[in-house]
Amino acid sequence: MSLLTLERVSKRYRRGRREVTALDDVSLAVAPGELIAIWGVPRSGRTTLLRVAAGLEQPDVGAVRFHDRALATGHDDGLPHGIGYVPVGLVNIGGESILDHVAMPLLARGTAPEIARTRAALVLERVGAAPCARLQLRELEPTERVRVAIAQALVTRPQLLLVDDPTRHVDLLEREAVLLLVRSIADGDIAVLMTTGEAMGVSGVDRALTIDGGVLGAEASSAPANVVQLRGGAERR
Repeated sequence: MSLLTLERVSKRYRRGRREVTALDDVSLAVAPGELIAIWGVPRSGRTTLLRVAAGLEQPDVGAVRFHDRALATGHDDGLPHGIGYVPVGLVNIGGESILDHVAMPLLARGTAPEIARTRAALVLERVGAAPCARLQLRELEPTERVRVAIAQALVTRPQLLLVDDPTRHVDLLEREAVLLLVRSIADGDIAVLMTTGEAMGVSGVDRALTIDGGVLGAEASSAPANVVQLRGGAERR
């Protein structure tokens, strides 16, 4: 049984006198523990897809189901239980230190502060950001910000994690480590639906789909390209 299902979902916006189609008849099913990458350029509809899947926006047409039930929207903390969302960039939702910042979703749900901070410390260690616990947001490097944002989404122990372009602001040499972290989360039996704007983002995923103009396209191959041997010394001059 699918954990998340989008059934013929469409979403449109108005920008001045222009109507923009963000999602056009999108259908998608995500299984427990599956890692799916949605590959597309900015304004292709990829972020809207995640926001609709998270219950942060309602589709104009179609249905979104989580655990085979209609996904509810309008929660006080912004997200339905069981879903974690990692936007592009780290959103400041409160807390003096990174530890308090990561604990905030639990505190908002009424978890005792001591328990919330203990769980926040554990999840920071899990994502490789334990040294950041006493820092403040402005002190973080781009890769640290991504790791902390993922920790903040994981602290509520979701079954589905939605990650928007996690390598977008990360240095090239550090992107692989971020993608390996996302892969490890899926291997821990958390379904992950991730967007990406680059080819390396589909490496190692279970499925990779394209999106363009709000249309979810065919499955893209995540297999490595064949290695082409360079010609030897016979071609040297």
